[in-house]
Amino acid sequence: MEQHISDRVQSLAASATLAMSQKSAELKAQGVDVINLSVGEPDFPTPAHIKEAAKKAIDDNFTFYTPVPGYMSLRKAIAEKLLKENNVSVAPEQIVVGNGAKQALCNVILAAINPGDEVIIPTPAWVSYVEMVKLAEGKVVELPAGIENDFKITPGQLEGAITPNTRMVLLCTPSNPTGAVYTPEELQALVNVLARHPQILVMADEIYEHINYGAPIRSLGSFPEIADRVVIINGVSKAYAMTGWRVGYCAAPLWLAKAVNKLQGQYTSGCSSIAQKAAEAAYTGSQECVEEMRRAFERRRDLVVELASKIPGLKVNKPTGAFYLFPEVSALLGKKFGDKVIATSGDLALYLLEQAHVATVDGAAFCAPGYIRLSYATSDENICRAMERIGAALAKLS
Repeated sequence: MEQHISDRVQSLAASATLAMSQKSAELKAQGVDVINLSVGEPDFPTPAHIKEAAKKAIDDNFTFYTPVPGYMSLRKAIAEKLLKENNVSVAPEQIVVGNGAKQALCNVILAAINPGDEVIIPTPAWVSYVEMVKLAEGKVVELPAGIENDFKITPGQLEGAITPNTRMVLLCTPSNPTGAVYTPEELQALVNVLARHPQILVMADEIYEHINYGAPIRSLGSFPEIADRVVIINGVSKAYAMTGWRVGYCAAPLWLAKAVNKLQGQYTSGCSSIAQKAAEAAYTGSQECVEEMRRAFERRRDLVVELASKIPGLKVNKPTGAFYLFPEVSALLGKKFGDKVIATSGDLALYLLEQAHVATVDGAAFCAPGYIRLSYATSDENICRAMERIGAALAKLS
């Protein structure tokens, strides 16, 4: 039959992070020793008490369809976590658990955005934000912030981007891909702007909240001026090393949570029963594992910054959260390796994969050409080896 793909799918870009991870996996399958710094995934196993809860759930026959918005016991645990850790008061009915924070984000965008609605996204931004807005037929308004500003937008930028068509502002702090963390004072300044525009929903992607290095963290949902229109996105993937379990959530105004529940009920229903019981154990059990992993990430942050800052051509800052380094590489563009010109940051990422056998991601995928993203969610040994290889490969450029 005639191959016919919908316009909405044809308009989407493939995930650059997943694509680079796939390329590195293919090289590994050929016997190449590739160090993968492309994927945003903790390299730790899920903590034992969480795995035990999953095993118990199987033995206790939690093997049937789950409620669309998630088990009430899990939603209560999330509500208690938000109140205790974030000073955000929501009812369990305002929480919808989905198949990862990614689905939670997409659910909210599809439920809230009409064709032509404008969504303000500070950039660099995670690869899927723009594509999700495209899926909803909304219009992305990018607000760029470079390394000289620690990748953070200003209140003036935000105010200048707002129009009568602005429906949503999406803010990720700590940030993927930059590791930038907005201080409470910086958030307050942005909130002061948003308070003057009551038609705007505020989406706060807080999935990296526990991976921070000394900077005070405050949830956007805790600011009373805008609390009634903040949607918090979070989950267990990063803080508890549970990427494969696929449990995330949105905490939203009740009217929006009901719409998300309606949407999810039609295309995936509730997420895995076993994973939900594991997530419940993550939120209600000891948090010592979270701090242990955070300390390891902080050590790795210090290591990668120290090593990368010594490599000519890489301009780096010191991220205060998440587990990414986002070097500016414009000094390397235009250089050559033999007859091949490194014209773009994408060319550089491919060169590093082919010549250094280190997988990174082109900054253009994050709306920031001229940068590359390195994930340091890997061992100290891998970080040292990768930086040595990158330095040697870049030294060959002329």
